[in-house]
Amino acid sequence: MAEVKNNQVILKDYVVDFPKESDMDLVEGTIAQKLPEGSNEVLLKNLYLSCDPYMRMLMSKTEGPEGFQTYSTGSPLTGYGVAKVLESGHPDYKKGDLVWGFTRWEEYSLVPASMILFKIEHTDVPLSYYTGILGMPGMTAYAGFFEVGLPKEGDKVFVSAASGAVGQLVGQFAKLSGCYVVGSAGSKDKVDLLKNKFGFDDAFNYKEEPDLNAALKRYFPEGIDIYFENVGGKTLDAVLLNMRVHGRIVVCGMVSQYNLAQPEGVTNLQHLIIKRIRMQGFNVTDYYHQYPKFLEYIVPKIKEGKIVYVEDIVEGLEKAAQALVGLFSGRNVGKQVIVLAHE
Repeated sequence: MAEVKNNQVILKDYVVDFPKESDMDLVEGTIAQKLPEGSNEVLLKNLYLSCDPYMRMLMSKTEGPEGFQTYSTGSPLTGYGVAKVLESGHPDYKKGDLVWGFTRWEEYSLVPASMILFKIEHTDVPLSYYTGILGMPGMTAYAGFFEVGLPKEGDKVFVSAASGAVGQLVGQFAKLSGCYVVGSAGSKDKVDLLKNKFGFDDAFNYKEEPDLNAALKRYFPEGIDIYFENVGGKTLDAVLLNMRVHGRIVVCGMVSQYNLAQPEGVTNLQHLIIKRIRMQGFNVTDYYHQYPKFLEYIVPKIKEGKIVYVEDIVEGLEKAAQALVGLFSGRNVGKQVIVLAHE
């Protein structure tokens, strides 16, 4: 059976504190271009790979979050991606299908069909969008904001890590819902992006705010109705002081905590009681059954220019480790994507 070269990004060492490029390695493997006899698996050519903050939690030796298996040293990383079916032993997929779901960080992957989430039907938008606005981050923003946040017209909305893959969409969904929205980000360029491209009412650089409580009071003198939580730590503590009665905190991520050996404590939780705040975590996988409804909502808005999306694209597996590590220092602007092939 003919085999071809198959470059892979493997986990070299389990990660302690912040991930480093040296924790990963680019290695050359091989893969058969034919399915094994009787196999019901799917052979994929990977086109676009998604860099996501949750991947950091899978790089430690400790147990990963529920529903996710931690990476093994010496094996390729796995994550969301867009791929083309080269051969299929499963009746749901055929050669030439474009799909998105879970795949490995390598040029070609042989995967069980259960790792594929959806066939791609809309090909009149960039395929890379299925790692972002039309993939897991888009669905996360949609489910978190509408299903967990339950916005009402006129609500005051705060989004942390607002220029990232999820945050940039939450802000735009909030504006389309008639809300006032402010975002925080970590550089002047990102703040400008929030205000001038994504249409946030205002934005600030959290690194320039020695007192986050005072900053939030400046932007939300009447308090916050919905906080879309992406960072945790000191930001969450300051937000709790500024929530309105019956406010909602949508807990999507806590990127400031993923690299800490000892996570920071939160000291203002009594405000959940005083202000009758609902603080709820969620996992996007609980909402994938709503994916067709989500596409009906978002695809027309993309085509009409009512929603815009910014990607930070790097080419090739050799840049993959650098791209993933860069998420944790804010190096990326927008959704971080690795291109392996354009088809």
